[in-house]
Amino acid sequence: MTILFSFKPIPYAAWTFDAAHSNLGFSITHLMVADIDGTFKIKEATITAPNADFTDAAVTFTADAGSIDTDNDMRDEHLKGKDFFNVATYPDITFKSTSFKKVSDKLYKVAGDLSLHGITKPVTLDVVGNTMVNPMDKKTVAGFKVTGMVKRTDFGIATTAPAGMLSDEVIIRANVKFIMD
Repeated sequence: MTILFSFKPIPYAAWTFDAAHSNLGFSITHLMVADIDGTFKIKEATITAPNADFTDAAVTFTADAGSIDTDNDMRDEHLKGKDFFNVATYPDITFKSTSFKKVSDKLYKVAGDLSLHGITKPVTLDVVGNTMVNPMDKKTVAGFKVTGMVKRTDFGIATTAPAGMLSDEVIIRANVKFIMD
């Protein structure tokens, strides 16, 4: 059996964030031997694409820092506190793009300002984008897989923890889906 997919440029349109099929995750190394993975809930995200291939799109997202989930309740409560994310003071993680450039067929680089723990820094992330028509409801959907790395100390998180105990490098990965209005 052969299944064929056809991708064609999508004209400029309004897009609605699909929270049920989107997530923000991270991975950090603990004691130089084990990676700890976690997630945050994305509260909202937007994309405005003036071009059919998403070149020069404008992207924003807001995640709930208090929704951190590492599959360990005691660790999650500690991470919400002043030693790490201090979610009582800094409840949101935000990103606002400054550029969205096509690298090749479905590959992009998105640059923008990441605000975390009260500190805003420029970051550049890799993006793989796909569009297709959902066979169930016939609506056009766009999905973006975003990956990159940030340093926790750049954002003032656990600055006294030595790198041997908790890696400074944090891998970020997000999967974000939008539905064409």
